[in-house]
Amino acid sequence: MDFMLDINIPTPKETINYREPILLTGSCFTEHIGNSLQELKFDVLQNPHGILFDPASVASSLVSYVQNKQYTADDLFYLNEVWQSWQHHGRFSHVDQQTSLQLINASQQRAHEFLKTAKWLVITLGSSFSYRLVENSLPVANCHRAPGQWFRKHLMSIEEINTVLDNSLYQVLKFNPSLRVIFTVSPVRHIRDGVIDNNRSKARLIEVVHHLVNKFDRLYYFPAYELVIDVLRDYRFYDIDMVHPNYPATSFVLEHFMKHFTDAESQQVAAEVQKIVIARKHKAFHPATEAHRKFLQSHHDKAKELQAKYSFLKLQEEIDYFGR
Repeated sequence: MDFMLDINIPTPKETINYREPILLTGSCFTEHIGNSLQELKFDVLQNPHGILFDPASVASSLVSYVQNKQYTADDLFYLNEVWQSWQHHGRFSHVDQQTSLQLINASQQRAHEFLKTAKWLVITLGSSFSYRLVENSLPVANCHRAPGQWFRKHLMSIEEINTVLDNSLYQVLKFNPSLRVIFTVSPVRHIRDGVIDNNRSKARLIEVVHHLVNKFDRLYYFPAYELVIDVLRDYRFYDIDMVHPNYPATSFVLEHFMKHFTDAESQQVAAEVQKIVIARKHKAFHPATEAHRKFLQSHHDKAKELQAKYSFLKLQEEIDYFGR
């Protein structure tokens, strides 16, 4: 007896290999995928602007990486005792203006260089709602706890979303012609918009993404949204806030991502790396025992063997840990 719907996930004609750099950008669900890939030792760079939710912010950030935009003091504002950028996540905010600019511009430079040689770009869209400053209609990526009356909430139309993403993709693919793009829509519910408006918002993202995927031959769609909403389809797969998918749900999504969007060699290597990663997290009750010493030696040898066999892996941290 089947207790959940099956889902057909077409495997792209080109799939991710460990040797291929991956840039990830977008909503908080981007970091679920990115952190997992990073833990498995894929070459990833995620969210150089920090978490971004709406298409306008994602598109603007991608263009800024192509152009290697360098921000100045005029791009910052002072609020809540720190300097901040409307285009960046709070992790770039700082009490010192120059430090904030250095953090932002260092990330810009790294993203520009990474995008030159990246083989994959993963874009996770979270919401069609965009917040605009009342004084100049500037779209903001983060409200930084500023007073609500500073902003106008705008539900982007399908045409608006398509325009900003299409234009940014044109520039990105011109900058790096070998790049391939994977779109996902975040299964995180933006419940502050209300259930009805959240569904309207997600529907617009899905419509535009499929239009773009059908337009460009190097664009693909990974159904993270459908895997959680339609396949798992149960609140037990959400965190206590009933908004964010929990660990079993994100693990389920990652399993399908690895199965359909990475090649056979990478899946085999990832399984071996996962064993090393799990062992690294092991907490010994009696670290002075001979049994624990043998455990460390065994995994030190396995990590060195895996590193020697696959030179593209970066396992030195694990080798040093087990060899201490």
